[in-house]
Amino acid sequence: MNTDLALVMGLIVLLFSAPAIISAISDGRAPRTAMIALVVGGGLVVFALTQKPGGYRIEDVPRTFIKVIADLF
Repeated sequence: MNTDLALVMGLIVLLFSAPAIISAISDGRAPRTAMIALVVGGGLVVFALTQKPGGYRIEDVPRTFIKVIADLF
C-alpha cells in the first residue's frame, strides 16, 4: 500500500471515529465500533509515518491529500 494513501485513509477514518465515539457515549452505549475505527485509523497513520523514508511533516499533509485525490482521478 502506498504510504500517502495509508496516511490519507487513516486520517479520514480517525476524523469519522471521533463523532462516533461521542455519539455512543452520549447514548449510553459502549463505543466498540468507534474504538475499532480509532485503532484502524491510528494504525494506518502509524504505518504511513514509519514506512515513508524521512516521514511526514505537518506541512506535507495538505499536499498529500491533494496528490491522493488527483491520483484517484
